[in-house]
Amino acid sequence: MSGSTQQGMAKGKKAWLIPVLCLIVGGGLTGISTNLAKFAGEVGLTPLAFLFWSITGAALILFSYALFRHELPPLSKPTLSYYLVAALVSVAGSNLIFFSAIPHVGAGFVALIISLPPLLTYLAAIILKIERFTKLRALGVVAALAGAGVLAARKFAAPDASVFWIGLALCGPVLLAIGNIYRSLYWPDNLSPSALVPGMLIAASVLLGLVSLMPHFSLAVPMTEILPLGLIVVQAFVFAGQFLLLFLLQKTGGPVLLSLLGSVGAVVGVPVAIFLQGESPPEGLFLGASLIALGVVLVTYGGVKMATSIPDKG
Repeated sequence: MSGSTQQGMAKGKKAWLIPVLCLIVGGGLTGISTNLAKFAGEVGLTPLAFLFWSITGAALILFSYALFRHELPPLSKPTLSYYLVAALVSVAGSNLIFFSAIPHVGAGFVALIISLPPLLTYLAAIILKIERFTKLRALGVVAALAGAGVLAARKFAAPDASVFWIGLALCGPVLLAIGNIYRSLYWPDNLSPSALVPGMLIAASVLLGLVSLMPHFSLAVPMTEILPLGLIVVQAFVFAGQFLLLFLLQKTGGPVLLSLLGSVGAVVGVPVAIFLQGESPPEGLFLGASLIALGVVLVTYGGVKMATSIPDKG
């Protein structure tokens, strides 16, 4: 093997280190977020209020970060459209569904179904020629989907299952998959993640604020105790890290690797829900979690192989 080939392979492996780290840390924050949403309901915060104030706080954090880096979100017709659509499907719509469903189906179940987008994302990416088809990555995506499918099927079969809330919760992953593809296709030219994320979160805050104008929706925060406010602050920092890493992963790893954030989130979120929140383990947890973990490994390894094989063709 020539020195240039070895150097190219080393660069390929190094190039994949950043997206894999973003995947692990960002997925962990996703799993923590679902559990914080359940805890928020127990201290008197409505799903909309908790989501709105947390997203608004995250927007302020990341706007300050962008200001420090001199990368403020640009304001133009294309970028404003990007912010609004990305905010609707990736932040406001999907998270409002998840946060509303958690009191009815549990944080563990929501953490698990957030791992469902990979197959939808992968199929769309192949059709739109964003990703090149490889058997290894396809097998990984199917494994992750099968694992989440096992857990969802067991949830539906439970005697106390809330079919409406389970069905509504399952709409969330569809929005996430749409968001993964949309952000890849319409990413504004020459703009960094730190410039785009604050714009998306500000747009999400505006959309959620409009929802609060509807009857039976409120942004009120209980002020008799400090815990609800403290929880909002923690969630704001979690969201800030989660969405910044999401955009970094999208830029460096592509939409399919990005879609596995939910799978990693499930691996983190379910144990937290069981051991710290006192939820019963979902039926089929071992089989489902094992398949999800296998899927993450196969898709990640398949991406590394794709990156390291490119120099050999030169």
